Amino acid sequence: MPPHFPLFFFVFFFLSSFSSSSTRKPLFPCEPPKQNSYQFCNTSLPISSRARSLISHLTLQEKIRQLSNNASAVPRLGIPAYQWWSESLHGLATNGPGVSFNGSIAAAAAFPQVLLMAASFNRSLWSSVASAVAVEARAMYNYGQAGLTFWAPNVNVFRDPRWGRGQETPGEDPMVGSAFAVEFVKGFQGGNGRIESGIGEKIRVLEDDQDDDDGKSGDLMLSACCKHLTAYDLEMWGSFSRYNFNAVITDQDFEDTYQPPFRSCVQQGKASCVMCSYNAVNGVPACAQKDLLAQARDKWGLKGYITSDCDAVATVLEYQHYTKNPEDAVADVLKAGMDINCGTYLLRHTLAAIQQEKVLEEDIDRALINLFSVQIRLGLFDGDPRKGKYGRLGPQDVCTSETKKLALEAARQGIVLLKNDKKFLPLKKDVVSSLAVIGPLADDGTKLGGGYTGVPCSQKSLFDGFRDYVKKTSYAAGCFNVSCYSDEGFDEAINIAKEADYVVVVAGIDLSQETEDHDRVSLLLPGKQMALVSSVAAASKNPVILVLTGGGPLDVLFAEKSPQIASMIWVGYPGQEGGRALAEIIFGDVNPGGRLPMTWYPEAFTNVPMNDMRMRADPSRGYPGRTYRFYTGSRVYAFGQGLSYSNYTYRFLSVPSKLSVSGSFEDAFRENAIHQVGDQLDYIYIDAVPSCDSLRFSVEISTMNVGDMDGAHVVLLFSRPPKVVQGAPEKQLIGFSSVNTISNGSTSTSILVDSCMHLSFANEKGRRVLPLGDHTLFLGDLESTLSIET
Repeated sequence: MPPHFPLFFFVFFFLSSFSSSSTRKPLFPCEPPKQNSYQFCNTSLPISSRARSLISHLTLQEKIRQLSNNASAVPRLGIPAYQWWSESLHGLATNGPGVSFNGSIAAAAAFPQVLLMAASFNRSLWSSVASAVAVEARAMYNYGQAGLTFWAPNVNVFRDPRWGRGQETPGEDPMVGSAFAVEFVKGFQGGNGRIESGIGEKIRVLEDDQDDDDGKSGDLMLSACCKHLTAYDLEMWGSFSRYNFNAVITDQDFEDTYQPPFRSCVQQGKASCVMCSYNAVNGVPACAQKDLLAQARDKWGLKGYITSDCDAVATVLEYQHYTKNPEDAVADVLKAGMDINCGTYLLRHTLAAIQQEKVLEEDIDRALINLFSVQIRLGLFDGDPRKGKYGRLGPQDVCTSETKKLALEAARQGIVLLKNDKKFLPLKKDVVSSLAVIGPLADDGTKLGGGYTGVPCSQKSLFDGFRDYVKKTSYAAGCFNVSCYSDEGFDEAINIAKEADYVVVVAGIDLSQETEDHDRVSLLLPGKQMALVSSVAAASKNPVILVLTGGGPLDVLFAEKSPQIASMIWVGYPGQEGGRALAEIIFGDVNPGGRLPMTWYPEAFTNVPMNDMRMRADPSRGYPGRTYRFYTGSRVYAFGQGLSYSNYTYRFLSVPSKLSVSGSFEDAFRENAIHQVGDQLDYIYIDAVPSCDSLRFSVEISTMNVGDMDGAHVVLLFSRPPKVVQGAPEKQLIGFSSVNTISNGSTSTSILVDSCMHLSFANEKGRRVLPLGDHTLFLGDLESTLSIET
């Protein structure tokens, strides 16, 4: 939701909040015996038939009133008002009006922000977190404190390090973003088999029926929504805002960077919602772009609804100036395939658009079929949902010991060790008699959640975590806040640093520097933070430990090069258990294993225009490209960088040296499938290959922990393609796995590679191609050559 929004939206929200008072007896459609005569209550009918039946009973005005996130009640049919807008990015959040902590449930688990969870590169962790959030969400729904439709995950690519919402995403790699999207949606919607509630009860979750396009009543535990389609990654830069920005994207970048996470979210994850973004894409507002929305529904197979961002329909006219009047804006988005508007724009202008014959009633009916179908799948037309298979969930299933442990484990696995000179860490607990903790964020637990956070089960600061290990622990802020415009607090910080055995300085950024509607202008530490770090480091008896907060990359080359700063740790926004997780890592109870899910650029990168959407480098214009796949400039830290208290070596146990594509297509397809210049075969077109089965292979890897500590370790498998296509990536991730290792022992893992998906990329026309020739596969310094031939 935009922080600055027209007054009418808030007036509507304020007034509508009284329509769902918790003091009234809840109204549920299809509760026998009163409502069971309607066809839409007949659970034996296909969902589409039930939805059409329901629509047939509605007047035009009643239909229009369903087109807002705060859908109106239809009492004569037993249909209650419904709030579509709830948020659950990394735990239940207060951003959407559908979630309230004023009731029997006063808190919920605050997991690490998405970017830090992505640093774990652990699919099973992502799924477990999503499932845990789903249990808490359904429990809150049962007690009237949440809806069943949640607008998460955010799977936009973290393209520019200044973006204020990059923290909400899985990072800069489209493959990682795709994998996270699939795991989150399946875990959240109930597609992962079983979910364990806080009281240990096993709840059977119905998996999607791949053969039933219509779905089943009750087959969704909750509804997840992939946002924001597409190329949304700019809040406010110069004269550009997310409301008026036109993202100019090449066909090549559109296909292999911006769209893959959304495609996977819908195709593999089976998300039941997609949200279209504020910005225009190549001149057309995203919510009014028929080809874009049709791709999600027709090509990817979306079985669900498409919502606008709030209030992205208004921006079509008021910011994009794409139409001349409100009625045209309404007509454009409805005919493009959008189903519901977050806000009031459709409520206020759809009737006039119909009267002017710019919109047909059948356009509204189409949207309502999508909306009601999702509600039916959620069980909202099967009587009281609280009496169904999730009805027993309640306060006892929220903030459980199991959930808290999962939040702690998520923080442990995501935190990244960036520097550790001379094995300075871990500190030995019996050696540290006194500790100084310094920094404006060190003793403020409220800042550890990041954007889209609710009320956490518990709220401890980083300083609190250290006090559990060292009794004599002192604290000084150093700066009054993160902006750190004054050095008035430096003396106190320097004095406690002089007196302590060891010093931890917490620096970085928070939501005052990066958030929705606010991008950064610099990659340096804000204000005088750098001076604070350097002053404290100079005064300390021993080299200091620098802890960095926030989502956006930071230029901390001064710290990387300083011998007075022995270790650096990125904690991002670690959630409610972040203080404990950080202390466990610094004192050696946990071996760090996180890897950066984004490139950390030097400050000079801020000279690159933020509105330039090109991913590929253009040396002729001094454009360095973006993300590790295409960036050609210098780095502070690379994508995938992260240290451990152990060292690791790799060995390929099994990897093919040659792959033949001749069996992947019949002779009749050969001419259209292979691109050839003269006698040289360059690549094959993926869309012309009937089957990719023969092009899949497994890479068996042995990982040796050469150290004295057990620990989780992330295995990242990259490829470097042959340069037979203009714009080929410098390298790209083709597989990853998080493995548990034992000290001085080896662990085997297998990574499945789908050549059509993982070794391909888009050509200049946006057509996905698989280069022929030698592909280099590598793990760290270990390389192997795979030759793809016809």
